[in-house]
Amino acid sequence: MTPENLLARHFGPATTACGIVLAHSRHVAAKALAVARRLRDPSLDLRFLEEAALLHDIGVCRTNSTGIGCTGEAPYILHGIIGREILEAEGLPRHALVCERHIGVGLTVEDIERQSLPLPRRDMVPLSREERIVCFADLFFSKKPRSLDHEKHPDEVRANLLRYGDHKVAIFEEWLAEFEV
Repeated sequence: MTPENLLARHFGPATTACGIVLAHSRHVAAKALAVARRLRDPSLDLRFLEEAALLHDIGVCRTNSTGIGCTGEAPYILHGIIGREILEAEGLPRHALVCERHIGVGLTVEDIERQSLPLPRRDMVPLSREERIVCFADLFFSKKPRSLDHEKHPDEVRANLLRYGDHKVAIFEEWLAEFEV
């Protein structure tokens, strides 16, 4: 089953939310693949990278995100762990980890506790290079319907991350250097 078919199955094929998440995810996948190709790292699994980027937000389908047409019960912050559950059930454990670990630049137990987030108390940070690339690419694109095609400038990404602390911006700076952007 293709990532697009999985998204359609979980969102509903003709829903606004499916269209928004698919458009957003295609931008993320294109940026992730561009980063990977620029790196010329033969150890990167480009097929996995593209599939994971397309599926990273599948968990949004069960959230209460009315701005994009989702009427689920869960708060948006849970979309990563919901996505992990969905993709594990689909037999895609590596892709599932990307879902859980892609929020911001990753969430630590300290982040979860400091912000009183309704998440399991465990680190959810990208570990593999593919996970970091998807997480990085996702930072540049919104799911806001009027901004889907806008790629954020690194300064915009920095400003968004700064709300969560200088340490989050520092991770982004490390990724900018690692990914030669």
